Amino acid sequence: MAEHSRQFADSIANAADTKGLEALISRAAGAGKGLPPVERWDPPFCGDIDMEIRQDGTWYYMGTPIGRAPLVRLFSTVLRKDEDGKTYLVTPVERVGIRVVDAPFVAVEVHVSGRGDEQVVTFRTNVGDVVEAGPDNPLRFVDEAETGGLKPYVLVRGRLEALVARPVMYELVEHGEEIEVSGEVMFAIRSRGATFPIMSAERLAALSA
Repeated sequence: MAEHSRQFADSIANAADTKGLEALISRAAGAGKGLPPVERWDPPFCGDIDMEIRQDGTWYYMGTPIGRAPLVRLFSTVLRKDEDGKTYLVTPVERVGIRVVDAPFVAVEVHVSGRGDEQVVTFRTNVGDVVEAGPDNPLRFVDEAETGGLKPYVLVRGRLEALVARPVMYELVEHGEEIEVSGEVMFAIRSRGATFPIMSAERLAALSA
């Protein structure tokens, strides 16, 4: 297992102009159009590698940013978060663990169309995914203890989420409305017929006072 991990890392470190790395990812991504079926693959675990996705969505290998956007996009297509809570790069023949500081993706743009039950909230991530919030791709809002604010996330695919960037969050909440949810009036966002509570209307009023 350690040997597989070392070979995987060496294929990154020794790749001239990243060609070796692209070849590795192409084993998964080159099989056809669209996202590879990583959820159906069950390769052996080959250890962890020194790769990290920071909170701002920047990918690092051995402490150095991976500057090539197409390469990061290739990596993003073979990410998978498993039931153990860890995030992996997965190909048909190997599965290696990486570190994720917060969420693997960042939602950097939002578009809102329609109103009421017809409203649709669409996000674009830093790696090019386009996601419509709804029953299959829910929004969730987490209290941020250190700032007293909220951190919104949208499910992109599988168990992988995108952290909604702060400027995007400000734009998003402009489309919020007060809706009764389970007997309580909530400030919430609607998309694709689903309602995503942000906070109670009472709490919002107190913050706005």
